[in-house]
Amino acid sequence: MDDLGHAFLKRLLETPSPSGYEQPIQAVVREYAAGFADALTTDTHGNVFATRHPAGKPSDDPAGAPRILLAGHCDQIALMVQHVDSDGFLYVQPIGGWDVQVLLGQHLTVWTKGGPVNGVVARKAIHLQTPDERKKVPEFTDLWVDIGAKNKEDAEQVVRSGDPVTFALGYRDLRNGLAASPAMDDKVGLWVVMEALRLLKGRELRAAVTSVSTVAEEIGLRGATTATYTVNPHVGIAVDVCHATDTPNGDKKQLGEVKCGAGPVVFRGPNMNPRVVDLLEETAAKHAIPIQLRGTPRATGTDANVMQISRQGVAVGLIGIPNRYMHSPVEVVHLDDLTNAARLLAEFTAAVGPDHDWTP
Repeated sequence: MDDLGHAFLKRLLETPSPSGYEQPIQAVVREYAAGFADALTTDTHGNVFATRHPAGKPSDDPAGAPRILLAGHCDQIALMVQHVDSDGFLYVQPIGGWDVQVLLGQHLTVWTKGGPVNGVVARKAIHLQTPDERKKVPEFTDLWVDIGAKNKEDAEQVVRSGDPVTFALGYRDLRNGLAASPAMDDKVGLWVVMEALRLLKGRELRAAVTSVSTVAEEIGLRGATTATYTVNPHVGIAVDVCHATDTPNGDKKQLGEVKCGAGPVVFRGPNMNPRVVDLLEETAAKHAIPIQLRGTPRATGTDANVMQISRQGVAVGLIGIPNRYMHSPVEVVHLDDLTNAARLLAEFTAAVGPDHDWTP
C-alpha cells in the first residue's frame, strides 16, 4: 500500500460514520476522489458516486458501453443517546448489530453538534455483583455511558437525544502487515472501490465505472438499494469484510478456510453471477493476484444482495476482505488484502467491454 492510499485509509478509520450520520466521512471521500474521478455526485440519501467515463466525459461514452458499479459501504455500527438520567448518565440503544459484551469497559465518543465528547461505558463492578448477575449477559438498559457530567442539566448542555456514539476511533499497525481499528467493517471496502478507481486513472476504458460509498448498510442495505437504482448498472460488485477463520475459534466447517493476508475472497453462490465470478478468477490468474474462494449458499447480508435484484436484475459479484473480530473495537485486516482487492477490481473493470455477455 503506497503512502497516499495508506493516509486515506487512516483518515477513513479516524472519521466517524454511524449509519444515518455519514456526512463527515463522505466529505473525506469527496475530497479524495476529486483527484481522479471524471464526475463526482452525492444523492439525497447521502451516497457518494465517483465515476470514470471511457472517454473522460459522459457525452463521449461510446454507444453500448456497459455500466459497472463498485460498492463499499461507509457506515459503521454505533450507539444512539436515548435518555439522560438525573445524575447525568447516558443510556443508549444500538445502531446496527452489537455483541453487548464487547462494549463493556470501552472508551467511547459522543458525536455532538458542538464536537466530540469523551465517555466510557460501564456496568456494576464485579465486586458488587451477585452470583446470578455475574452469569448474565447484560442488556443495553443495564449499561450507561459516563461523560463526567455533574447532573442531567450539565449533560444536556452538550448532549442531545439522538446523538450518535462510537468506539473511540483509532488505527494501529500490528506485526506482519496486519492492522487493527474499529469500523474496518466496511471502511476497508470503501477504500478498495475508491482505490480501484484511482488505479484506473489515465487508462483507456470500454465501460463507465462508478465507485459508490454507500450509506446505511448496517441497518438494512439501504444506500445500495437506491444507489443501484440510480446507476442502473449491467455489472455490480460489492466489497465488504468477511469472517477470517485463521483464529483459534475460526469455524472452518461453516465458513471455509479464510486467512488474513492470503488474498481477497471471491464469493460463489446464488447471490453471484457465475460469469462475473469466472471473470474475477480469470483476471486474478492473468495478473498473478492472490485470491481465496468461498461459497455462500444464500443471499448475503451485504450490498450484493440488493444490487442483484435492482430493476431488471444485475450481474453481481462479491469480494470479501478477511476480517478478524468483526463488529468489535479491534477488527483486524491485512493491508495486502486491500491492495490486492483494489488491483483485482481495477483489472476486472478494465477488461469489461460491450462484447461481454453476462447471461448465465
